[in-house]
Amino acid sequence: MTIGNEIGQKGRYSILQNAKGEIMLMMDSRAGGPENPRFIYDGGERALLYRSQESSVAFNNIDKGARTPLKSVSEILVVEIENDDVEREYIVPVRLVKDVQTLIIS
Repeated sequence: MTIGNEIGQKGRYSILQNAKGEIMLMMDSRAGGPENPRFIYDGGERALLYRSQESSVAFNNIDKGARTPLKSVSEILVVEIENDDVEREYIVPVRLVKDVQTLIIS
């Protein structure tokens, strides 16, 4: 079931949930691999995927149907796509914060 599919900074992303309640975030591939990644979320319409010291991705307009499931998991599977192929996939812990907007540099 797709619970979100919005325009991100580089392109489209999808947030999917399986029958077990596990969450997968599919997005366009970024340069370089993840180093100690974290998905930072406050339960609202924005989130931040910290991939490494050099790379983070802000997600805007997270679908309302995706918000509660994202708050209720301790980790998500991130799948980066390049030319319709899986470039890399990795498990990312979810860190809930009070206000993710303060961490996003516009």
